Amino acid sequence: MLMNIATASYTLAAVAHFFLALLLVTSWRGRLHGIVLPIACLLSAFWASLLAYQANQNLPLSLLTDTLEIARNGGWTAFLIMSLGLYRKDDSSIVKISPALVAIMMMYIGCFIVALYSQADFDFSSHKTIDFIDNIAGSLAMAILGMILVEQLYRNTPVKQRWGIKFACLGIGGIFAYDFYLYSDALLLRHVNPEIWAARGIVNALVVPLVAVSAARNPQWSVGIAVSRHILFYSAALFGTAAYLLAMAAAGYYLRFFGGSWGIVMQVSFLFGAVVLLLAVLFSGTLRSWLRVFISKHFFSYNYDYREEWLRFTRTLSDGGHVLGERVIQALAQLVESPAGSLWICRESGNCEPVTHWNMPATGGLEPLTSPFCQFLGNKEWVVDLQEYAINPEKYSAVALPQWLQTIGRAWLVVPLIQHRKLFGFVVLAQPRSRVNLNWEVSDLLKVAGNQAASYLAQQEAANALMVARQFESFNRMSTFVVHDLKNLVSQLSLLLSNAEKHKNNPQFQVDMIETVYLSVQKMKRLLEKLSSVDSPENSVPLFIAPLLQEAVKSKSVAEPAPILEIQDTSLAVCANSSRLERVMGHLIQNAIEATSKNGQVRVRLRREQNCAIVEIKDTGHGMSEEFIREKLFKPFESTKSAGMGIGVFESKEYVSELGGELEVTSSESNGTVFRIILPLHQSASIVKVVAG
Repeated sequence: MLMNIATASYTLAAVAHFFLALLLVTSWRGRLHGIVLPIACLLSAFWASLLAYQANQNLPLSLLTDTLEIARNGGWTAFLIMSLGLYRKDDSSIVKISPALVAIMMMYIGCFIVALYSQADFDFSSHKTIDFIDNIAGSLAMAILGMILVEQLYRNTPVKQRWGIKFACLGIGGIFAYDFYLYSDALLLRHVNPEIWAARGIVNALVVPLVAVSAARNPQWSVGIAVSRHILFYSAALFGTAAYLLAMAAAGYYLRFFGGSWGIVMQVSFLFGAVVLLLAVLFSGTLRSWLRVFISKHFFSYNYDYREEWLRFTRTLSDGGHVLGERVIQALAQLVESPAGSLWICRESGNCEPVTHWNMPATGGLEPLTSPFCQFLGNKEWVVDLQEYAINPEKYSAVALPQWLQTIGRAWLVVPLIQHRKLFGFVVLAQPRSRVNLNWEVSDLLKVAGNQAASYLAQQEAANALMVARQFESFNRMSTFVVHDLKNLVSQLSLLLSNAEKHKNNPQFQVDMIETVYLSVQKMKRLLEKLSSVDSPENSVPLFIAPLLQEAVKSKSVAEPAPILEIQDTSLAVCANSSRLERVMGHLIQNAIEATSKNGQVRVRLRREQNCAIVEIKDTGHGMSEEFIREKLFKPFESTKSAGMGIGVFESKEYVSELGGELEVTSSESNGTVFRIILPLHQSASIVKVVAG
């Protein structure tokens, strides 16, 4: 019964593949892919026909069966390789065999040699299993290779074009996946499962419609495949690992059966050592570097996938893991598999100074910008290969190398960093883990990358300079405010001195004078403290406004006209810094006094309006025009006073806005001015009740 099922199964597969091959041949349009696909179908048809005949005649599988199976697998593998584009053409259009194809061909030749020296695997008439360990490994290897190629074909096909190959990938992948299942089961159980073997023909027949759909969608199989170096790297590593493990497993098998009583011990020890060796090799940076260079050199017409390299380059520069200088060295080193480097940047001193280093000992070499070496780098913008220089210095105009450069161990390349056609700096890279030829492609990539890195470094230098400038600007601004406060204190003390001659015998004036001088000294001390700690934040705390206003008005009591204070609600509290808020109110009161004649009036009122505290400063002075209020009043360094600095009202408005309040002004010429400070109230049980002078 099983024999009849196997006959029908493989007959169906043979007919399906013959029919598909006939359709493909009649619709072939002269493309290389178009001839490889029908050949693969014909080989599958011959293979299935032979198996159907042997099953029908109760014949054991033969060398011819193994040979046709290898040929069938080779046909599908060749089609996948052609679709992936794993071949190269030179200018004469002669196809060059790549090392990957050589390895695949050697594997198939090895499978044929093994099949030649081994016997048949399965006898349909007796269901007797014969020793097949010698060639089962080759069958598994072919199945694994086929699945890897199918995965690569689908992954590297552009998304919009996958509709043309997805069914072919599914069908061909199904063939190799079923073979993997069949031979893995046979390897584990040490005999071929007859049912699985018989169903193999049906599986091969079912994939034919899938391949036919893809052939109809894309008869020329011109899908524009772009093989990713990244994916190919890991696929090559995976395939090499699988081959290594398969070879080690076979060696362990023979050790077990030929090692006598020590067989199992030798097998376990050998396999453990093999796994440890494999891990050591896989984690080797030198091996990974060699594999990348090998793939780029032998699988692609260009050494770099520029999109991937540029993304990696910019990602390394933008990463925040190290300082920018180290990231620049690392980004350039990755392009040529260099493990270390150092960075020099040109400074205002006229020298290129070492800034940082990565995996390389620090060096103290300074190179003047006027030296022949720097002049050569800036004018030529060449990447200097120190090994080539040692052989042929005339290529580099025999420019003298700096003495410190010659003392750097394993120094290899000097990459100039050019910014606006001028030398910004340079990077010295160490010799690579695997040999890289510095051809025009590598040199151009390093020059472009060096220019990009120079722009990053220049941007950082500009940002640092801007930060320093802003620190000076902040200090200068603070100094301006301090000078403004000192001016107010000087004016207050000058007024005190001018009245001292007239009222020096008045005891009340003497008390006010002493208190005014004391308050002025305290304010000067606070100003000095503020200057010495510019970066320290001024903390805001909840405080009552009434005591603060009383202190501000009291400090102006010797002026003429003396301000009049009216407090309607003593419970009003805001969250602010007492010194700054007192300075704001004191400045506005002082302005009102200076704008009012001696027989005029200045009134300061504190009241509540909804959830806000209103401080109103009203004078009967000369007033201001609407144009002045709109265009000049709140503009810094604009003042109508001969000795004024024009920043008092500006600072007052800035701080009131910082507290979430508003500073309003109402004025007209010859009718006086009203300033209103509107501050949000603070509701809290813990409020500062006493404001220190």
